[in-house]
Amino acid sequence: MSYEPQFVITPSLLSQVEAVAALRERILGAAVELSWIPALQKDSRNRNAHASTAIEGNPLTLEQVRALEEGHEPAASDARSRREVLNYFAGLRYVEKHVAARTIRHDDIFELHRILAKGVMDQGEAGRYRSIAVRVGSHVPPPPADVSGLMFELLDWWNYQARDLSPVLSSAILHYRFEDIHPFADGNGRTGRALALWELYRRGFDTHHIFSVDEFYWEDRPRYYAALEAVRAGGEDMTGWLEYCAEGLRQTLERVWLRVQAYNPKAPGKLVLRPKQERLLHLLRDHASMAPAELWTALAVSRQGAMDLLRPLLEAGVVEKRGSKKTGRYALRRT
Repeated sequence: MSYEPQFVITPSLLSQVEAVAALRERILGAAVELSWIPALQKDSRNRNAHASTAIEGNPLTLEQVRALEEGHEPAASDARSRREVLNYFAGLRYVEKHVAARTIRHDDIFELHRILAKGVMDQGEAGRYRSIAVRVGSHVPPPPADVSGLMFELLDWWNYQARDLSPVLSSAILHYRFEDIHPFADGNGRTGRALALWELYRRGFDTHHIFSVDEFYWEDRPRYYAALEAVRAGGEDMTGWLEYCAEGLRQTLERVWLRVQAYNPKAPGKLVLRPKQERLLHLLRDHASMAPAELWTALAVSRQGAMDLLRPLLEAGVVEKRGSKKTGRYALRRT
């Protein structure tokens, strides 16, 4: 018996997938000319490690995660939280190293889980399918005796049938089904999201490893969990879940495009956007141009706070001021 995901290609899903494809081509096209890739790769790893562990309750901030990646020990952080993040960095390196794998086997899943869960499991053993029954909220995953067989079916689908689908869809299907089986006693969320990322890498969707879709899931965790639960409530129809994941990829690529624009090759340095700067760029994108007072009101910061956010963007050539000193408005730089 083989695994057969159930879904319908709705107009909404098709529109999202098309938007994702267009954004991806724009970003990859820019990569031909720009030298921002290593810095953006590092930023993406930091964001992935922060978001995926934060979903599971890790308290470290993005800045603390960045400090860990650079070999520093953040103040006021506990050993387990640091270990979870360092494990996730190691898991990302494992996925990147095995991006060319044509066939994924049980042992590969075991090794990835062993890396991610080492020293941070509350129950069970890292790198081994669970031997106990578990419950995840209202969801009761299959009994332990069924796990190996269900994972065999999922891996068979992933290695063969998944190739016939867009990676936007296959990564989302893999993500859901892995979480539904819940094959390990602990650490399934981080492992499932890492596998979804692995599928995007294997299929050549994110050749530079600069997309961090886990941020989308983390920023609205209730919706993330509701989208997973809706599949079960809908008799395993994944249509809504696929629409949700495609929306997440679209928003992720929109953010990446803004980050790419911040890495202006004519600027003297490379700009790593802070969260409020990303919010500022989104506002300018949506409003074409904005007056200074409109910006600091929308961002809920002082006038000086808005200028502190704007100054690096102006110096990098990402944002420009149009009009006179009194009536000037800020806008994204014309390309």
